[in-house]
Amino acid sequence: MSTTPHTVTTLPATRPAGCPFDPPAELLDARAHGPISRYVHPGGKSGWLITGHELVRSVLADPRFSSRKDLMNVVDFELPPAPPGEFLLMDEPDHSRYRKPLVGKFTARRMRLLTERIEQITADRLDAMERTGPTADLVTAFAKPIPTIVICEILGVPYEDRDSFQEQIDTFMNGETGDEELIAAYTATQEYLAHLVAAKRAAPTDDVLSELTASDLTDEELKGISLILLAAGFDTTANMLSLGTFALLQHPEQLAALRAEPALTDRAVEELLRYLTVAKSFMRTATEDVEVGGQLIEAGTTVVLSYHTANRDPERFPDPHALDLRRESGGHLAFGHGSHLCLGAQLARIEMRVALPALLDRFPGLRLAVPPEQVALRPETADIYGVKSLPVTWDA
Repeated sequence: MSTTPHTVTTLPATRPAGCPFDPPAELLDARAHGPISRYVHPGGKSGWLITGHELVRSVLADPRFSSRKDLMNVVDFELPPAPPGEFLLMDEPDHSRYRKPLVGKFTARRMRLLTERIEQITADRLDAMERTGPTADLVTAFAKPIPTIVICEILGVPYEDRDSFQEQIDTFMNGETGDEELIAAYTATQEYLAHLVAAKRAAPTDDVLSELTASDLTDEELKGISLILLAAGFDTTANMLSLGTFALLQHPEQLAALRAEPALTDRAVEELLRYLTVAKSFMRTATEDVEVGGQLIEAGTTVVLSYHTANRDPERFPDPHALDLRRESGGHLAFGHGSHLCLGAQLARIEMRVALPALLDRFPGLRLAVPPEQVALRPETADIYGVKSLPVTWDA
């Protein structure tokens, strides 16, 4: 029999003062009341908020919950379907139709083959920092360029276009852009991708987009797929690199352990992914009545899945609010779970495994150049959490 659930009405929320790495207090309070709470969407629609690890994982694996954009029951008007190719907001069979041609291009083996190139890109960025130092904004000098260059090379975006493309994507993902500017950036990105797809069809090169032009996917579908890969391929990893460095600098004992024990790198990356969870939440809509955690979720109801509280669930991770690089963090949900598990998970892991140790090795005295409370953070309205800038300095 269900119990009376806790109710949450204040999301998106703010982080606790002085705790830039912890989930908002309202979410932690909701988790303390139980793994599932009533929730009122900003549009006034009634829904549910799921904060427990086991329940979030179960919903992600349950085909009775839909990812379709047009089924999201969060506002008083009908949402349109996802544009062609944008498979994150689709169910089967459309989801698999777009994802399947990509799976073989992002396997762990193929991503490992990129390690040498990622090492070179990282070294180039560190060389540039050293030449212009001993201060830098780690976001613009290091965290953004590395994943941007990597994903653009994988997809086939010309080198000279990368800076403008990165700026456009950042504009519609930073959570602070006004509607007019947002639409302009999105439109410019779509126009650019249309030209890029046409160029690859006319003269294929050695990249993923050129390979996809040989399939039965239309130009509109290729535009949507490219947008998903580019946006997810740089913004999430860029924020993990910058926010991860911030977290390490604020936990000097953990930083010292990573410097002293390079063998900790793999565990350190997984623990940072768990601890920070920059992709904070996603939504699913019940397509039929489903019982979750002792509560009946009626057909047509949209639930918010809180990844960052799931990854701080004390029933799954002992002492969850501690950053412990020796922790066994397997099973975290930073990349999601189920059929929508992040396609680029292995790429992100390799970029972090290469870039973070290289940064710490090059600059042993790396430290913040401003008090930690002055580090500018992305708002909770941003799709991906992180820092806007991270001023750092080191011993010349």
